[in-house]
Amino acid sequence: MAEPVLHAGTRQPGAPDDGAAELPGQVVSLRHPWRWVAVAVVVVIGVVLVTSLIRNPNFQWDVVFHYFVSGSILAGLRNTVLLTVAAMLVGLLLGIVLAVARDSKNPIVSYAALLYIGLFRGTPLLVQLIFWFNLSSLYPTLGLGIPFGPTFVSGSANALITPVVAAILGLGLNEAAYMAEIVRAGLQSVDAGQTQAAQALGMTNRQVFRRIVLPQAMRVIIPPTGNQTISMLKTTSLVSVIALPELLYASQIIYSRTYQVVPLLITASLWYLLLTTVLTVGQTFLERRLRRGDAAHGGRGRRERTAAADARAAVQDGLPDGAPVAGGEHR
Repeated sequence: MAEPVLHAGTRQPGAPDDGAAELPGQVVSLRHPWRWVAVAVVVVIGVVLVTSLIRNPNFQWDVVFHYFVSGSILAGLRNTVLLTVAAMLVGLLLGIVLAVARDSKNPIVSYAALLYIGLFRGTPLLVQLIFWFNLSSLYPTLGLGIPFGPTFVSGSANALITPVVAAILGLGLNEAAYMAEIVRAGLQSVDAGQTQAAQALGMTNRQVFRRIVLPQAMRVIIPPTGNQTISMLKTTSLVSVIALPELLYASQIIYSRTYQVVPLLITASLWYLLLTTVLTVGQTFLERRLRRGDAAHGGRGRRERTAAADARAAVQDGLPDGAPVAGGEHR
């Protein structure tokens, strides 16, 4: 908890004060007593919390671990994972379309995408879930056909909009509004000069987007997408309001029968914590893989800058032409 500090040397007794007889500098540790105080406070708080968790019988850890691997909890866990994957797929695919439409040169398409993003980001997700679940009150019958023309397929909205469909629509369409801005930020991070160079080589707009823009934009898109996935995993707990048996709703069903509210909530929280930890590790792994290319490119750039700096230093020192320069080529 101490930092080394270099102090000036001291003059020998009886030596002239001309600076030539000074002793070498001494390294003296700089004290930080408040750091030890902070460590002590953190340790004490941690010990108190752990002791309380272990000794307090009201947590009922035996009940927690009894239901941790029960059939209903695992079924709810499976639904949570499936909802997360389905909602993120819908959000990512539709978000890419919205991001491209948002930057479209057609003002009608651009403003339509902006209206969608503003509508779904400006209303609560819980309201959207309840709205989709009760869509049959507005449209009792849903059909597929030509607008203002014949309908080819139709059916009851109550039969089509099940709790699973309502949950995927609510979560996925809401997520698309956020993914659109994430994807758009990633696309705008690519230098326009690369697009112009690719077009000068005769590549079509589709080829430029698929081979040049999108691979580079993924370095910006993936980190916030990982955060959105972790957030989506926990957001799926909102679908309990439409009676979809995901992880939280499965816990609620059990404690409504056994009145063991706290242990069942702890069981659900432990599963959420475990899944978010796995997703966090995966996100960290992907980010490290993406940074490898940047690190290699940065290393080459540093070597080139070092060689150029050595060459300039050699010129300033008056070395003759053709003399070897460290880290560079012959002049």
